[in-house]
Amino acid sequence: MEIKISDIKDELASLNNERFEEFIRKYSQDSRASVQALVKKAQKSLDKYNVELARIEKMKEYERKYSEYEYICGIDEVGRGPLAGPVVAGAVILPKDCTILYVNDSKKLSETKREELYDIIMEQAVAVGLGFVDNERIDEINILNATYEAMQQAIGKLSVNPELLLNDAVTIPEVNIKQVPIIKGDAKSISIAAASIIAKVTRDRYMKELSDKYPEYDLAQNKGYGSAKHIEAIKKYGPTPIHRRSFIGNFI
Repeated sequence: MEIKISDIKDELASLNNERFEEFIRKYSQDSRASVQALVKKAQKSLDKYNVELARIEKMKEYERKYSEYEYICGIDEVGRGPLAGPVVAGAVILPKDCTILYVNDSKKLSETKREELYDIIMEQAVAVGLGFVDNERIDEINILNATYEAMQQAIGKLSVNPELLLNDAVTIPEVNIKQVPIIKGDAKSISIAAASIIAKVTRDRYMKELSDKYPEYDLAQNKGYGSAKHIEAIKKYGPTPIHRRSFIGNFI
């Protein structure tokens, strides 16, 4: 007795990435045109999955290069450019040869995908650390030094001591751990990309909370960055206690 096409369609819809190949083998000899269309759909999904797997494997290049180190930590920051709010750094140690599909530079991901990956990273990571440096400290020591301070905090909050740091482009001062700065590291290292996602989601959530306190500035949308609406609000209402005075001199 032939399996109903509607049942085959439901079967395809329920599959995870690892089972597309099995589905294709199972129905490749079914002569019905509508079933072959579903087989083609499964093949496309399998091809996309294999491309993503290959991309993630490439993002493990540095982790493999330094595989003699047990605990490799990715470091990245979010929030160097905004007019308001903190700079936030993330430090993430992933298990050896960890595969989390779709991990990437946080700027290349949708908010929904970042939130989804945040939960997976937090569940799978060996250790996660976060560093916050607020706007007043940024004004006091400048954004570059504030970024270093946030990174130092994030490393210090890890529950496991890292043996190697993979950093997005920078060398962090006053850290006695071997460091490897990688230009555009959040797109080249799975550990750095994971850190960028953790930092980005954490900071975005915080800025949404601040939006309730300062609704005129549209912080839930702009996250403190200099959107037209945000700049207009600064001109109209003046700065809040969370604005970086050293960043808004042109607007007040």
